[in-house]
Amino acid sequence: MKKFAIALSLIGLLILAVACGSKTTDTGKVIKSAPAGNNLTVALATSDGVLKHGNTEFMLTFTDSSGKPVDVGAVALTFHMPQMGSMAAMNDAAIFTTTDTPGVYRGKAIEMAAEWQAQITYDGPKGRGQASFPVTAQ
Repeated sequence: MKKFAIALSLIGLLILAVACGSKTTDTGKVIKSAPAGNNLTVALATSDGVLKHGNTEFMLTFTDSSGKPVDVGAVALTFHMPQMGSMAAMNDAAIFTTTDTPGVYRGKAIEMAAEWQAQITYDGPKGRGQASFPVTAQ
């Protein structure tokens, strides 16, 4: 009877360990990545690897040199298009929510299809940093 109770307890602990195991967030297919200071890399990704206009959801992931996601605190991303001719410069700021994985942020933005400059900043446990890269919204 004692062996049965021990076995049942071990099975219960195993089930609990699996249920409470580390949660990971699917970051999708990377569209662009760039160095972000402090030995970090930032990557912009979507489920299909294509950034589309119309408030499409995307993921912004900060990783260390080993590729592990790293919490960087507060993040901001502005899609910037410089002035062209008589058209004024445009800025489309992303709105972020956190995910179950520190260092992975879920965002929405991009009002129109065009060539944009993604301007990313962060401020938190890894200090302050920034990154910038061109990206096309379809």
